[in-house]
Amino acid sequence: MVKEKFKEITKKEALKTSKKQLILYNDNFNTFDFVIDTLIEVCGHEPKQAEQCTLVIHYKGKCAVKSGSLDKLNPMHKEMINRKLTSNIQ
Repeated sequence: MVKEKFKEITKKEALKTSKKQLILYNDNFNTFDFVIDTLIEVCGHEPKQAEQCTLVIHYKGKCAVKSGSLDKLNPMHKEMINRKLTSNIQ
């Protein structure tokens, strides 16, 4: 019989590796073009995808614009904040 060894994952490691979403919220002062350009530059969206996300944000109030690990999303979130956009990682 072979005994398997399991590495215990800490809560901090689990939070870093679990899939998260970068949520972008609607506001009343940033233009459509600015949000579209930001999604293209920061998140790597194609122009059509950025436009569609911007419309969802406008009409629904928010949109998950990117998903991935916390390590991947955190720099994007910080750049969104630097550009005066309202975002959150969930």
